Amino acid sequence: MTTITGMVEEERQDLAALLHRLTKALVAAELPLLERHGLGMWAYVVLTELSHGPAPTQLALARAVDVDKTKMVGIIDGLEAEGLVSRRPDPDDRRARIIEPTAEGRKRLRAARAAIRRMEDDFLAELPAARRATMLEALRDLSGEPLTRLTATS
Repeated sequence: MTTITGMVEEERQDLAALLHRLTKALVAAELPLLERHGLGMWAYVVLTELSHGPAPTQLALARAVDVDKTKMVGIIDGLEAEGLVSRRPDPDDRRARIIEPTAEGRKRLRAARAAIRRMEDDFLAELPAARRATMLEALRDLSGEPLTRLTATS
């Protein structure tokens, strides 16, 4: 049986297998870039999430980045100790703390992102511009509602 890509069904690798190899290689390429900017992968993930706006609670932040809430405490403690995030009392719930990036946290995130974008641009230069744009658009599209539906049925 031939698929819409023109490949025989048995020849096409599963998306998970293809994306796993790609993700593993990209993470390995990102780690030294993050280290040069004084960030670990979890710090980068958390700062990236906080770049969209302050987190109302540590629990909400843990859910947003899909990490156990007990691990999130250590991540936030480390970021706070480095002056990259601050915690302030929630005016509506004194037990809760609002977490937001500091100016230094935003600065380091921007620098790390710029380094990662340069690495990605070099990597993606292997593809013609039109295929590169199509791939990025398709990944963006699949990361939205289709991904939500897929994970909801799992």
